[in-house]
Amino acid sequence: MRTVYVNGSWVSEDQAVISVFDRGFLMADAVYEVTTVIDGKLVDFAGHIARLDRSLGELDMPSPATPEELLDLHREIVAKNGITDGRVYLQVTRGNPGDRDFLFPDPKVTRPTLVLFTQITGRPEDSADAKRGLKILTIPDVRWGRRDIKTTQLLYPSMGKMMAKKAGCDDAWFIEDGLVTEGTSNNAWIVKGGKLITRGLSNDILHGITRAAVMRYAAEAQMEVEERSFTLDEAQAADEAFVTSASAFVMPVVEIDGARLGDGKPGRVAARLREIYLDESRKSGV
Repeated sequence: MRTVYVNGSWVSEDQAVISVFDRGFLMADAVYEVTTVIDGKLVDFAGHIARLDRSLGELDMPSPATPEELLDLHREIVAKNGITDGRVYLQVTRGNPGDRDFLFPDPKVTRPTLVLFTQITGRPEDSADAKRGLKILTIPDVRWGRRDIKTTQLLYPSMGKMMAKKAGCDDAWFIEDGLVTEGTSNNAWIVKGGKLITRGLSNDILHGITRAAVMRYAAEAQMEVEERSFTLDEAQAADEAFVTSASAFVMPVVEIDGARLGDGKPGRVAARLREIYLDESRKSGV
């Protein structure tokens, strides 16, 4: 049974509870981060904490702990749960004001709720999806306009994954104004003529930490990266495609709305970037 952190206490997962009046439960008034663990080390931790701080700031929500305290908590929960390869989920809510109200509670009175829990995964090299590649379904993007804030408002992305599953696909990409925004839980990329193309940062997409790392590694490997929007037609005509996220790393895409990319197998560029990302992550983990 997992050990979970809830507001200053380490408890078994069956004892991990928050109030029914917590605003995270009532209004999804909460943000979260997911930090990957590889070989027992935290990957891209500084980036995740910086994005957490940005999300909290955009929602005028107080931080429950310093970056140093959060690092200690992450390391402790990894140790307590014996995580070698897995993930640490951190969630911060605006807390429990004792009743339901649309207005924000006084932060001097109502402190944020802080929860951490873990998941165990297999070794990244053993991923069946990475060897096979993903099949993608596209769906309309009807999410709210601040997708750059990593909130727990994940109902539509969850619905998107279910739509993909029912269609015999692995995941969904969102389409808005004829352009691909991102995946349900990842940033979307295509490769054409050796050039990597991914949508530029704005309020329309999540500012992916893995996306940023892959851009650095691609530049170091002298790969050309172009930040711009692309259409569904462009994606279906691409030489390759892939997605990036803390849980998927670099994951190849082999089919979009039934259109097979290349020979229908994971592409060379995606495979190389995945290899580079995992190698660098092992070197830089904390």
